[in-house]
Amino acid sequence: MDMNQYLEVFIEESREHLQNVNDQLMRFEKNTDDLGYVNEIFRSAHTLKGMSATMGFDDLAQLTHKMENVLDAVRNHQLDVHTEVLDALFESVDALEIMVQSISEGGDGQLDVKLLVQKLQRIVAEEPVAHHAASSIEYDELVQTLLSQTADQGFNAFEITVQLERTCLLKAARAYMVFDVLEQAGDVIKSAPTVQDIEQEKFESSFIVILVTNESQEKLQASIMEVSEVESVKIAAVPVKKETEMEELVSPEVAAAIQEVTVSAPSKSPVEEKRQPSNNKTIRVNIDRLDSLMNLFEELVIDRGRLEQISKELNNSELDETVERMSRISGDLQTIILNMRMVPVETVFNRFPRMVRQLSKDLGKQIELQIVGADTELDRTVIDEIGDPLVHLLRNAVDHGIEMPQARLENGKNEKGTIRLKAYHSGNHVFIDLEDDGAGINREKVLQKALDRGIIDGKTAETLTDKQVYELIFASGFSTAEQISDVSGRGVGLDVVKNTIESLGGSVTIDSNEGYGSRFSIQLPLTLSIISALLVQMSEERYALPLSSIIETAIVQPKEVMHVHGQKVIDFRGAIIPLLDLKELFTVPNSVQGDHYSVVIVKKGEKTAGLIVDSFIGQQEIVLKSLGHYLPGVFAISGATILGDGQVALIIDCNALIK
Repeated sequence: MDMNQYLEVFIEESREHLQNVNDQLMRFEKNTDDLGYVNEIFRSAHTLKGMSATMGFDDLAQLTHKMENVLDAVRNHQLDVHTEVLDALFESVDALEIMVQSISEGGDGQLDVKLLVQKLQRIVAEEPVAHHAASSIEYDELVQTLLSQTADQGFNAFEITVQLERTCLLKAARAYMVFDVLEQAGDVIKSAPTVQDIEQEKFESSFIVILVTNESQEKLQASIMEVSEVESVKIAAVPVKKETEMEELVSPEVAAAIQEVTVSAPSKSPVEEKRQPSNNKTIRVNIDRLDSLMNLFEELVIDRGRLEQISKELNNSELDETVERMSRISGDLQTIILNMRMVPVETVFNRFPRMVRQLSKDLGKQIELQIVGADTELDRTVIDEIGDPLVHLLRNAVDHGIEMPQARLENGKNEKGTIRLKAYHSGNHVFIDLEDDGAGINREKVLQKALDRGIIDGKTAETLTDKQVYELIFASGFSTAEQISDVSGRGVGLDVVKNTIESLGGSVTIDSNEGYGSRFSIQLPLTLSIISALLVQMSEERYALPLSSIIETAIVQPKEVMHVHGQKVIDFRGAIIPLLDLKELFTVPNSVQGDHYSVVIVKKGEKTAGLIVDSFIGQQEIVLKSLGHYLPGVFAISGATILGDGQVALIIDCNALIK
């Protein structure tokens, strides 16, 4: 059988399972008494092992198998959880991610995992066995959800391990008698081995059941021990999440199954719950297909503009009506397609808890990462680019934002620092705030470094506000760190962060309170493919300015224009801003100055400028097309678009114009 056809699905599902393992490990580390997390981790590891073995990736299968052994020992109370165990599991996940990445890049997924395998084997071998246990029982989503529902109704959940005497001849009969006792006390949710295997005596001498009951642990113990040939009974309370906590973890399939599954009333024969079939209403679509669909729709938007232009010129009522209907339908289609391309920022955020955990350990700090709004959605093209800037800002906050525990205690703070990553929608933008409760930014230190580097002069330094001073750390090569760190240095590379965000049509601002922390706020457009723009005329040429960069338009009389150091400036709402003549910048031919200036006021972060054009054409949705490899690096031009009459309009990059 050719496995290549399943490779893409394998890679995608492997990444999902590894991310789930990562998330559950992080939660389990904070609450090692909750074995529900371990069961969830075991389930994902078990699935990944099976898929890897089927696909022939032996190193993946071997490592996940050894992880299973450790997890199985933990959930059966045979292994005490300590730092070495958690570190080994996290290290295993890192190795698995490397192998899956290798496979996704066309590699064979091989990795030398001998030392890691030995470490996992040693952990299991060195730990004393707490008690003899039967074969393990898996707490899948359905079981966990059923347990949470019964817990909300006040019932207890117990995992009961029954050991029959090894000389017992009629094991199935004795097991039936045990089940009879259990069903008089409550409801059997699941057993291991299965009920069918127990009835057919396909077990050694022990079995496990999950029981929901109102009875006490002591009474259950006594009742079961009254059954002949029962050697021992071990009863452990099952940690159960509340139903409200389970909602976010339950898949649609399990939610549908839960509607059909109820715990049966006590009967004379034990019957396990059965998972009901459910209709899966989601499908996986290759991102290349979505890109192709988007490209085709972009062509449709261009033709829509052309039809609207022709309709205006012909002034035909029937054509107008048809074009209007087509515009409305294509607008709805545009919304659907753009939504299909939207991806939760969770796909970027979900790797940060592990990163912060490791950096904290390396630096000897205690840091809690709080993530808010992970379900906020952005276009995939923006998601692909925003990861690296956020990584740098996070490393920066961990290394130079949060202080050492002792220093925090001396300053009256909690020894554990907090970093808060928050994403939210506002209008046609997404905002991502990164806030820490660390040392903040030292204003005087930043100013002095800027003066030493020649970034500003003494006269300018005296006029800068706090916010303008903080902006200086985005200067290329700027750093206030006493020593260069392997993790980060505040300011080192922040110019790259700023440039990347601005290249996406976004902006980044800083606010800080020395001694109390800093906040970086990133503003990003929802999508980069189809944007709203203002079309302007310059001589015989037309240009497009993204609306996200525009504050307003204005008509300026020549007498209102002033000159400062050879630069045209105007008074805009009490602030002096520069005027840039786009006809001069782009060398537009046949340029003639009129009796007034048509000005577009644009912004870049906290900075503002006025762009002089000949006239305003109007607002229009345009398709942003790259200039390609033939025209790379054209100054202040981010791309081009095709207008309704078939002509090409260049799209102006306002960020490049404002220094």
